[in-house]
Amino acid sequence: MRTVYFDSAATTQLRSEVITTMTQVLQTEFGNPSSTHANGRSAKALIETARKETASLLNVSASEIIFTSGGTEADNLVLNSCVKDLNVTRIISSKIEHHAVLYAINQLQASHGITVDFVSVDDCGLIDYIHLENLLADTTHKTLVSLMHINNEIGTILDLKRTALLCKKYDTLFHSDTVQSVGHYELDFIDIPIDFAAIAAHKFHGPKGVGFAFIRKNSGLRPMIHGGEQERGMRAGTEPVYAIVGMVEALKISYQNLAKEKKHITGLKDYFKERLLIEIPEILFNGSCNDNDKSTYTLLNVCLPVSPEKGMMLLFQLDLKGIACSKGSACQSGSNMGSHVLSEILTDENLTKPSIRFSFSIFNTKDEIDYVITTLKAFCC
Repeated sequence: MRTVYFDSAATTQLRSEVITTMTQVLQTEFGNPSSTHANGRSAKALIETARKETASLLNVSASEIIFTSGGTEADNLVLNSCVKDLNVTRIISSKIEHHAVLYAINQLQASHGITVDFVSVDDCGLIDYIHLENLLADTTHKTLVSLMHINNEIGTILDLKRTALLCKKYDTLFHSDTVQSVGHYELDFIDIPIDFAAIAAHKFHGPKGVGFAFIRKNSGLRPMIHGGEQERGMRAGTEPVYAIVGMVEALKISYQNLAKEKKHITGLKDYFKERLLIEIPEILFNGSCNDNDKSTYTLLNVCLPVSPEKGMMLLFQLDLKGIACSKGSACQSGSNMGSHVLSEILTDENLTKPSIRFSFSIFNTKDEIDYVITTLKAFCC
């Protein structure tokens, strides 16, 4: 059976160069980076080189990069420490954030009694910046804003610099989940005065189980995981050297080839949109995903013109045809609930119809898109 992978927003295929690099490290650099003998020092040197290389790509200091198990841990580290250690008593976010942020905020509200305000979003998932500024201006609480750079379900892009400057204007901390953007967009955290960011390697063709937090120097954040002095005392636990080195290899390759790969992937997305409109004219594009200026070039979220009863079988039918895609975040695939993102932006009528997220990578082709289009057209007829 033919297989087609259009779920790169959930996770990406490892690059062959990354596999080679990780295999070499696994074979030769087995020392504990905290050990003082030669094996340990060699492993430690790899980690610190990786930290410097990561920092240079974001134009930050190496000391501002803290390696974690991924984006979820990085989000939780920042949110928890801001409340527990920096005395933040109010968080401003949105209802379409990733659950790594929303659930962490809910827990902090329950355990610490913080105030939570949600900024309005329009029917495309775009932040209302006037409402955000009104929220920022109307408080005596120490406040943290947590808004993701690119929405993982509908691809809507936050103006990161505009938001960061607004937060600076009102002396407010700013955290962003940049999991869907790092490796796909150039980010300069000197030009963008953000305080904290979360990143995951497996979104840019690196390994799963590793990522990092960007934590602005002298922020005052303290560790969430205790037990050792690793990661400058910010994250206890023996570092997975092979995974960290693999992540940075993937990140470097992504940025070295960014223009070429962005052009290829954007072409795929545009071709997909054109074919969908021709073959299934009643299809709807959720959010701003049909607008490449307002949405990431890496994904397309569509609402299909079929009945709710038939729609329940859509993912199953696509899977039978070897097509991997998603109805939303992979992190909520075990839930029977619908997408919390689409619930905020779609009409009640369109919520009853099946919506599918297709997300692309450098490994996809137009021939694969033709196959998916043919399958979707047969299902919708």
